[in-house]
Amino acid sequence: MDHPTPKKHSAIVASLIETFGFSPLLATIAVAFLGALTVLAVVWLVQSAPPRRLVLMGGPEGSSFQRWAVAYQKALATHGVTLEVRTSAGSLDNLKRLQASAPRVDIGFVTGSGLNGSATGLVSLGSIAYQPLMIFYRSAAPIPRLAELAGKQVAVGAAGSATRALALQLLSANGITGAPTVFSNLDAEAAATALLDGKLDAVFLMGDSASTQTLRSLVRAPEVQLFDFNQADAYVRRYPYLSKLELPEGSFDLGKNLPSQDIELVGTTVELVARADLNPALSDLLLEVAQEVHGRAGLFQKRGEFPAAQEHDFPLSEDALRYYKSGKGFFYRTIPSFWLASLASRLLVVVVPLALILIPALRMLPVVYRMSIRLRILRCYRPLLRMERDLAGPLDPGQIKELHQRLDEIGESVDHLKVPASFADQFYDLRTHIVFVRQRLVAAEKK
Repeated sequence: MDHPTPKKHSAIVASLIETFGFSPLLATIAVAFLGALTVLAVVWLVQSAPPRRLVLMGGPEGSSFQRWAVAYQKALATHGVTLEVRTSAGSLDNLKRLQASAPRVDIGFVTGSGLNGSATGLVSLGSIAYQPLMIFYRSAAPIPRLAELAGKQVAVGAAGSATRALALQLLSANGITGAPTVFSNLDAEAAATALLDGKLDAVFLMGDSASTQTLRSLVRAPEVQLFDFNQADAYVRRYPYLSKLELPEGSFDLGKNLPSQDIELVGTTVELVARADLNPALSDLLLEVAQEVHGRAGLFQKRGEFPAAQEHDFPLSEDALRYYKSGKGFFYRTIPSFWLASLASRLLVVVVPLALILIPALRMLPVVYRMSIRLRILRCYRPLLRMERDLAGPLDPGQIKELHQRLDEIGESVDHLKVPASFADQFYDLRTHIVFVRQRLVAAEKK
């Protein structure tokens, strides 16, 4: 008689069948479940990895925005992150690019102006610097108030710059909204040249769109003066996003004492703005770089003043808040490589939840399973013990026949009992005890 060839199973399925007594189907389902968990964990690890390339919106060539962008680019390169720096017209242009779905921009410098509106999908990584507003004008005598620019030719900044938005707002507060005042849209370099050539009466400049060289050239020009905000306190009270700043005497040139006196200015803060889906690890890395670039003392800031967890036009991201409160994570502090630290951190996110679920389950499963198998075996002993008690008294042929039937039923149920190999000793002990009872029954039958 030919016997069917037993179906071969994988090693792990066979192990579950032999160790726990699982059916082939149940063992296969368990292995498939564990395999699916492993695949999902690997997919999550791959997809959650920080991208190696970011796009940052800077500013016009020579502007402070562009200088910072280049500094970020060099710092991130040391960590294996490629930063693509794109030039722009300034802060508002950066905001527009960040909000656009394509081409994708990840981060950018945006000057707080109170005019950025409700930018959905964007978060702030914090304030990184002060951005003073500098107004240069041609006049023999100092101008005490902006209202005296009425009827003049004034360059308010190029379209897309925060300079233009702020200049128009401050001029409007002084009753200057248009004719007879002429507003020029020249960019910073062209406006500075026109002022020096006598074609303009005043220019509004900020670092988001003007180069340091342009600002220095205007400070040194004998026929040009820098506006002193005597009403700085009033401006700051009216516009909460403004800060009062002081330009100390001799800041630009100690030898020539430029400027020749302390000058009060107003300015905004610059925020490092990112898309809300920025990878948390890159958020931490960017803030670390921001500390390197903006943490030093400057003309308008103290050492360590920036970056700061100051919320203005954009909500501060949760990742940034965590960084400001507790700094870098454990792995990023202890592992020199950013990418190895990122991998370790992500592995921890996968391993810990799985361990919290699987370890107790794996500990309890054998215990519960052993108890269930032992209960199966003990259930077979109950009728066997009752039979032994029945064999103690005198038996007639009918009772002997009934006991044989009961013992056959017990034996048949034991033959169909499935137990793992680890319970083989108890299983065969049970069968031995059945044989022992059968022998007693045969002996009772012969009496």
